[in-house]
Amino acid sequence: MQFLPTTPEELKKLKIKKLDVILVTGDSYIDSPFIGTAVIGRWLQKNGYSVGIIAQPDISCDADIARLGEPNLFWGVSGGSVDSMVANYTPLKKFRKNDDYTPGGINNKRPDRAVLAYSNLIRRFFKNTAPIVLGGLEASLRRITHYDFWDDSLRRPILFDAKADLLIYGMGELASLEICENLKRGTDCKNIRGCCYISKEAPENYIQLPSFEDSRLDKLKFIDMFNAFYQNNDPQSARGLYQKAGERYLVHNPPARRLTSDELDSINGLPFTRSVHPYYETQGKITAQDTIKFSITSHRGCFGECNFCSIAVHQGRAIISRSAKSIIAEAEKLTQLDGFKGYISDVGGPTANMYCVQCDKMIRHGACRNKKCLYPQKCESLEIDHAKQIDMLKKLKKINGIKKIFIASGIRHDMILCDKKNGMEYLKLLSRDHVSGQLKIAPEHSEEKVLRAMGKPSASLILKFKTAFEKFSREAGLRQFLTYYLIAAHPGCAESEMIKMKKFVSEELKISPEQVQIFTPTPSTYSTLMYYTEMDPFTKEKIFVEKNPVKKERQKKIITG
Repeated sequence: MQFLPTTPEELKKLKIKKLDVILVTGDSYIDSPFIGTAVIGRWLQKNGYSVGIIAQPDISCDADIARLGEPNLFWGVSGGSVDSMVANYTPLKKFRKNDDYTPGGINNKRPDRAVLAYSNLIRRFFKNTAPIVLGGLEASLRRITHYDFWDDSLRRPILFDAKADLLIYGMGELASLEICENLKRGTDCKNIRGCCYISKEAPENYIQLPSFEDSRLDKLKFIDMFNAFYQNNDPQSARGLYQKAGERYLVHNPPARRLTSDELDSINGLPFTRSVHPYYETQGKITAQDTIKFSITSHRGCFGECNFCSIAVHQGRAIISRSAKSIIAEAEKLTQLDGFKGYISDVGGPTANMYCVQCDKMIRHGACRNKKCLYPQKCESLEIDHAKQIDMLKKLKKINGIKKIFIASGIRHDMILCDKKNGMEYLKLLSRDHVSGQLKIAPEHSEEKVLRAMGKPSASLILKFKTAFEKFSREAGLRQFLTYYLIAAHPGCAESEMIKMKKFVSEELKISPEQVQIFTPTPSTYSTLMYYTEMDPFTKEKIFVEKNPVKKERQKKIITG
């Protein structure tokens, strides 16, 4: 299998005079189904387009950005797998020394606001070039007016600052292919679902959001803006949006349709080498490769909708699951790769045990407005059954060459407890066969006041889950533990709540946790909206928000000591 080209020598070898698409990314080039740029590149290649990748270009000169020439159709620009500001700075705004997606692990190649830096780099050296199309997580979550923690202010939709032509939001396979087809025919790209663009005129029959200027002056209008934006993210029910900034408008088309299971199978079956491109491999080891090389994505989407998480906005609330046949075929391929020692690192998605769990009403009519699937309790319309995941894991275990399969992507413990048919059987199977000594769960906090702000279930469920997990582990003769992810300084959380959580984890969970993270306000989440406005966006009531860095650190140390 060949990599997508990233050097002039490869273009010459492939006899490509001019590429159709050049993708520019803030990550090093790992040819993996876990890397968005590689996925889009392979997808477009499958559909007949020539694609090259320029990873982590030097923004001080044209040595990297010009090495593949100009594309026929468009430049695709992504900040990488993580928002570049999150990748570069800690929750206390200290520069991160390490980067798992950079050769050598040293954080010295991803610029701040990478999407802007790369777009401006292209414009600097290619004056009248092909259209620049933004995509990936950073662009997707900054597509409308958004609070930027690092500036401590509202920023305009990213298209206004990037000098780009289009923005693809969400999972971009369908929109990127349609852009290619339209540009090849010479037709307009402005009606493509899943895209945003800038216009001098307001579109007809779209919902008008409060303007950038009004949102900046009035926090209540910013809350109204975000609520309308969030409620129009489902492909079945969303309407188009538009927002004025200055004298122009951001036009936000409705989301692209959901992929089918067959399409997701096809995408994950593309000929990925699952290796780092040799051009970058010589520059040093890429730590992320250790995690993803022998892992499998089983599905996309998350209906958990934790208020601090952006997955529902980027991947969607609906679960799109691959077939067991496709997952098994991928696992069989993994056993043939160099370096495979019998262990699959993970089979999962944003939440592992949402595989093949779906709400029929959501699929037919779209996600419910002002109602969540799992909070404050599970919706009656959502049928949770782990049977298909149990069956899939049992089939994977039988593959010749596989010694053990781990579930490392995290699970929703409340879903297991809600599943009266197969929940305990799933947990028993997990405890016996799929835990590497520790199982990750994310209660995040113990106090109801904070959990309500997070959109997380009651801490009492943790104790029920802990009892069952420990029972099954003992029965299997295994000494295993739960690893708890906890958050400090989330909106609504003061030191008094952290002191109560310290008592809970010490006396009830009987641990001294190390996995405590200070809340980072990232674009396009409800928790970030709370952080900026210091209001509950659902009631408009004032809430406490800790913004002092020293006191944030103190909250964390209450738990960690």
